Amino acid sequence: MASQDDPQDVREDAALLPRHLCRVMGLNQNHSSRSGAPYHVQIEDRGPVFDDATETWVRRVNVIAYANYGEPTARIVYGKDHDFPDVRTHEHNRSIAQRIQGLAAEARLVLEEREERQTQKIKKLLERYYLSRDERVKREIEEANSLYPFVFARAFQELKAERPPAPEAPVPAPHEEPETVYPLDAAWRELVLEIERVAGDLQRDLAELKARGAADDILQATCAKLLARARESLARRDASADFTMRHLEMTRNSLVTAYRQVRARVTRGGAT
Repeated sequence: MASQDDPQDVREDAALLPRHLCRVMGLNQNHSSRSGAPYHVQIEDRGPVFDDATETWVRRVNVIAYANYGEPTARIVYGKDHDFPDVRTHEHNRSIAQRIQGLAAEARLVLEEREERQTQKIKKLLERYYLSRDERVKREIEEANSLYPFVFARAFQELKAERPPAPEAPVPAPHEEPETVYPLDAAWRELVLEIERVAGDLQRDLAELKARGAADDILQATCAKLLARARESLARRDASADFTMRHLEMTRNSLVTAYRQVRARVTRGGAT
């Protein structure tokens, strides 16, 4: 098995670039959304890295986006690692540089789509509070106004313009997936991104096994439980940093173990 320190993991070809030359300039870009909220998109080419889950070398490009950029309430609201083949040539460097521009455009689109969901969520909260005067809903509204003032203003104005007829019964709270918390601490955030990356790979490979009819009920139930725990872990806000880090590390390790088991079944044709 290859490792980060194993000299055999790097192809010994004089035409290939050394690892430290396989990085291109990243990107820092401000963005003002439809609601007027200030964002900052940051993209970094990390070059060749060894991925522990897949046990392969990849070219990793990291994307993060800050909301309320430049304000005391600034926070990371989006993060994703993009892995490309580890091809150590000048031509691949140029292709990565071009791809970074595309990733910036994709990140801006994600931010706008995220705002649209937040707008709809805030409008529903306002409607529920109007009907119920529930103090818990009121606290949610106050938190939303504090974290997303521009989006809140947009939601309030849209709701006011729509002037919908009041329903006869209270609107039940919709089921929504919890939002991932992206910490400002780099090491902590890297762990969060790794969990998201491995969870995505696990879901993809599990879906392939299910399509083949090779995913038994126990495997599906186990993976579903792990993925649910991962989503819960990524949304934690109230625990201490030490506890959260330990919890995230345990979550990451469990996901990696499950991913390797599923990947082994996929690569051997779904045999059990």
